[in-house]
Amino acid sequence: MSVPSRTCRRPARALAALTAAAACLGLLTACGGGEDSTAAKDKPAAAGADASAAFPVSLTNAWGKTEVKKKPVKVATVSDGDTAIALALGIVPVITPDVEDGAKVPEYKQRAIDKLGAGKLKTYDDTDGTAYEAIAAEAPDVILGMNTWEMDADYAKLQPIAPVVTFTDKAHADTMTWQDRLKTAAKALGLSAKADEVIAANEKATTDAAAAHPEFKGKTYTYTVVHPEQVSFMSYADQDPGVFEKLGFTKTDKAKNYAPNKNAVSLENLDQLDADVLLVTYPFGDRGVISATELESNKLFQSLNAVKTKHFTVIPSENSLSSAIAYPDALSAPWVVEQVTPLLAKAVAGQ
Repeated sequence: MSVPSRTCRRPARALAALTAAAACLGLLTACGGGEDSTAAKDKPAAAGADASAAFPVSLTNAWGKTEVKKKPVKVATVSDGDTAIALALGIVPVITPDVEDGAKVPEYKQRAIDKLGAGKLKTYDDTDGTAYEAIAAEAPDVILGMNTWEMDADYAKLQPIAPVVTFTDKAHADTMTWQDRLKTAAKALGLSAKADEVIAANEKATTDAAAAHPEFKGKTYTYTVVHPEQVSFMSYADQDPGVFEKLGFTKTDKAKNYAPNKNAVSLENLDQLDADVLLVTYPFGDRGVISATELESNKLFQSLNAVKTKHFTVIPSENSLSSAIAYPDALSAPWVVEQVTPLLAKAVAGQ
């Protein structure tokens, strides 16, 4: 589901703040520890740049205009999603938000870091917000802010440091697809052709998985997130088609009863969750409104056809899969397909 990467600061914090509108699954821990690496300092952002890329580049944003006079070499990021954009384009950021509470870097992000030989990324502590001084100390040529909800407060303080690449409309913080975020950032970096390659590769991963599992096509699904305040029906009618539908699944007829601001399912109405395949995730653990044990032992829940016939599965959150589904980005998309496809295959088969 093309919910923007609400890892405006770090995924773990974003996960804790998941709202009903965004939690179709949640996303991303920031990369690396606090140590700088030679690769992060010395690797030029222009690697793989388009031969035809012309500078200066001028981009209009919601706060003014961004002028990138020459090809950036040093790129800073202000969110995990922006770090993912940089890594997907083959860039090692000179500084990025840190990981919260010692959380592990997600597998898909660590793969990219290792591939680029970056070691540990240099990070700043964003507990109290964007660390402007730490970013300024790295003297970046450009600052990526395509995946943040904090830009309204940050822009005036970041703009004097370096050109800020961000969205053209404040509403895009919620509505812009990861593909458009990637392409906007790539334009500022002279890497538009690389962005097109990344998008094509991600689409191929999904297309190949769907072709390998024709049994998915036409099966209805319900995706449910247990939030601290409610059990949420996340595959509502107006939800953008996400990874499940790209793999061939369709929403149930009950989806029309739900919307971003009307997606709570009471325990008395758990029958609303029934579908050919039922998917549930518990990203908040003990802070969820109901525990996994309590929900799955509920008599009404157990009476659902999907549960009785074993067409039910839990999407794990501890490996960042649930957050990566909620907040897709250029780096996580193929990994999500890799991780979720076998779970869906078992659920369809009733295993």
